[in-house]
Parts: sequence; structure tokens; C-alpha cells
Amino acid sequence: MTNFIKKLKNLDVSCNSTIDCIDMHTGGEPLRIIQSGFAPLKGKRIVDKRLDCLKHQDHLRTAVMGEPRGHSDMYGALICDPERIESEFGVLFLHNEGYSTMCGHAIIALSTLAAKMGHFKEKDDLKIDSPAGQVTAYYKNGQAYFDNVASFVVKLDHQINHPALGSFTADVAFGGAYYAYVDADKLDISLSKANAAKLSELGEEIKALVNDSLAFSHPEDESLSFLYGVIFYSSSQIKDKESHSKHVCIFADGELDRSPTGTGVSARAAILHAREQIKVGDKVTIESIVDSSFDITIQKESQFHGYNAVIPRVFGTAYITAFSNFVLEDSDPFKHGFFLK
Repeated sequence: MTNFIKKLKNLDVSCNSTIDCIDMHTGGEPLRIIQSGFAPLKGKRIVDKRLDCLKHQDHLRTAVMGEPRGHSDMYGALICDPERIESEFGVLFLHNEGYSTMCGHAIIALSTLAAKMGHFKEKDDLKIDSPAGQVTAYYKNGQAYFDNVASFVVKLDHQINHPALGSFTADVAFGGAYYAYVDADKLDISLSKANAAKLSELGEEIKALVNDSLAFSHPEDESLSFLYGVIFYSSSQIKDKESHSKHVCIFADGELDRSPTGTGVSARAAILHAREQIKVGDKVTIESIVDSSFDITIQKESQFHGYNAVIPRVFGTAYITAFSNFVLEDSDPFKHGFFLK
């Protein structure tokens, strides 16, 4: 071993700020779980902790989500103290634009990590507090699944007028976050990987049109009252003939979800239930742009502040990809990151 290699192995970066993370993916969608490096968040409710992080530690979000440590499609989970006494922990969801209200692919990854830590040898479930509410996760036979927050339809057949696509309708629903759903087959839109850039562009344009024509007001917290993404769906562009449909979700600032989107399939289940296309107990498979899939079933019907809602159960698999110790050198002009599309 040369002297250089010895010095390299013993390099000390302790004089600089560091952020420890575990990287995972669920159906191809990345998740960077932050272990340390953020100060404890203030506030009892998770939505209050979300606001505290935005006000005081947002530069750390951009540091670990953005380049040069991440990229514009990176996604993160910041573990925090729970809101409810029966919950194991709380979590904030981070991305290129800010903070999501709920994230299914992250819950699946966190549940898988909990299984590797031995949690499900001691308990049957894992209760997690998110900004949108408490979710309950499980793990069995190598697969994680969770019961989501109440999911409901906001509006069916909302009229959209797009300068290039013309006039069409979109369904709008909540599954932990608000989404507008567009039938890609009717508009002859390809949901292929080769069309990813165009899908991101169209998703952002449609999102703006929906925001201009439809008001959002979450019945429990106004901080949840925003359209998070647009989901293009297709029943003809599926890889497996047994699958129900394919989803491509464009969210935050033009991010494209590699997974079928856990909150997205939840809100879609509410739409399919409202249209009487699935009922309680039916299980359907929804594919993603990279051919991964989530299974979704409706556990029960419920009422949520006047909405006819459902409680969806989402199934998926996740894997560890890396253990990272990120360094933020004081003299680095890009220590707090940047984003390029």
C-alpha cells in the first residue's frame, strides 16, 4: 500500500459540517434518508416542523437534494420526532421545490429499512406521522405496504384548455397530496422513457392550467392546499397485460417519478372507486415509466370532512443503494447545492 493510499484511507473531514444519509430506491425512485446533520425541528405537529425546516434549515435541503451531491430528481426523507404518542417517528419529505405533504414510495422504503432493523420482529405495524396525517405500515414476505390517509375525489372531468393539446378533461383527487389525472391515450401521449423530457414539460403546463382554474382547500390544514403534481395514465401502454394501468407523475418543479407514485395510486384508487370501476377489496397493479409496479387495494370506505373517501393500501418493494457521509466545506461556494433541469 502506497503512502498516498494510506493517507486517503485516513482522510479526516471532521472539521467540516457533515450530513449522514442512507440512500434507497422504491421502484426505481430514489430516497435519501437523512440520519444526522439537521438540527432538531421545532413544533409539535409535523406541519409545524415542516414550516420550521423551511424557515431555518432549507439550505440543508438544497445541499443534499441538489447538485453536486444530488440532482433535480432526487427525493429525501428527514426523520423527526413524532406528533402522536403511538407513532414511532415523524418524517418530512424533501425534493427540488421544497417539502411534500405525503410520500408513498418513501413510506415503503422506510418500512423496508425498519424491517432490516428488526422492527417487525417486535411489532406488527409501524406508525409514522407525515404532514398529511398518520399512516400505518407493515412488512411481510419481503414486501412493505401501508394504509394511507383518507383519499378522496375533488372533481371529476375538470375542463382543461391547453394551447397545443386542445380541450380535454382531468380528474382531481387527494391521496396524501393533490393530483390532476390526464388520460394519455386520449391525447396520444407516449409514456415511454424516451418521452420523459416532454412529459415533464407538459405536466408543468397542465399543472399551471389547473391551478389557474381550480381552488384547493384541504379541510384540516391550509398548508396542504396545493396541487402537487399531474399524473398521466394509460391502460394501453402497460408492459404486463395483467396490470391495470401505467402512471407517469410530474411533481414539484418538474420532477418525474420513476415509481408509480404511492400517493398518486392512492388518489387514483379514490377516482376509480368514485367511478364504480373498483370496489373495496379489489387489488389492481399500476406500472411506472421504468416498468416497476405498485399494487393498490381499498381497505375500506370512509368519510372525511364531507368527502366520500377511501383508505387505500399500497404495496411495493425497496432496496438500499448507499450509505453516504456528505461534507459541506465552509469554503465551498456550492456547499448548499443548486438545481439544473
